[in-house]
Amino acid sequence: MWGSSPVELFDRGGGVMWPLLLMSVVALAVAAERALVFLLYTRLRFGSFVAKLEPLIRSGRLQEARQLAESETHPTAAVTATYLAQTSVSPELRGEIVGREASLSIAGLARRLHLLSAIGHLAPMLGLLGTVTGLVTAFWQIELKAGQVQASDLASGIWEALLTTVFGLCIAIPTLAVYHLLDQRLGAIEVQIRWMVAYLDEWRGQATTLAAGERSAASKKPEPSDDDVEMAVTS
Repeated sequence: MWGSSPVELFDRGGGVMWPLLLMSVVALAVAAERALVFLLYTRLRFGSFVAKLEPLIRSGRLQEARQLAESETHPTAAVTATYLAQTSVSPELRGEIVGREASLSIAGLARRLHLLSAIGHLAPMLGLLGTVTGLVTAFWQIELKAGQVQASDLASGIWEALLTTVFGLCIAIPTLAVYHLLDQRLGAIEVQIRWMVAYLDEWRGQATTLAAGERSAASKKPEPSDDDVEMAVTS
C-alpha cells in the first residue's frame, strides 16, 4: 500500500502508532469474545419458545414449563425459569427476584462492551493527536531551514500526520460497527425479557382465575338431599 509495506507505514506513523496498535488488538479480542458469547448464549426462537410454553402454563404444568425453560441458554429462558421457580411467593417478591435475574443476565452479556465503545471514540482522537504532532514536526523543519525547505524535508512529518488519522479511523469504524450491532442485540434481548414476563403474568393470572372459578362452581353445586339419596338407592 502506497509503495510501502505495513511495517514501513507503521514506522512512519511515529510513536502514536503503538497505542493505536494496542487498541486494535484489544478491540479485536473483545469483539471476537463477545460475538462468540452472543452466538452461543442468545440463540432462541422467541415465537416458538412462547408457543411451546403457553399451553404448559395455562394447563398448570409448571414443572414441565420450567424444564423447558432450563433447557435453553438464552437470558429470556433463564428469567422464565426463575419466574416459574418463584410461583409460591408474593407477586412483589417474585418481581424483585425476576428483576434481579434479568439484570444479572443482561450485565453478563454487556460485560466489556464498554471497551469497544471507548476504543471506537478514542482511536480517532489519538489519530488526530498524531496528525497534530506530525504537522508540528513539519513546521519545525520549516523553521530550522528558515523557510528554505524541500518537499523531502517535510515528508516525515506529513506521513506521520496522515497515517495516524488513517489508522485511527480504520480502528474506530469497525469497532463502533461491532459495538452498535451487539448493543442493538442486547436491547432486543431486554425487550424479549419484558415481553416474556408480561406473558407469564397474563398466563398465570388467567390460569389462577380459571382455577378459582372452577372451585367456586364446585362449592356452589347443591348437596344431594336425603330423598335423592333414598331414591337413588331404591332404584
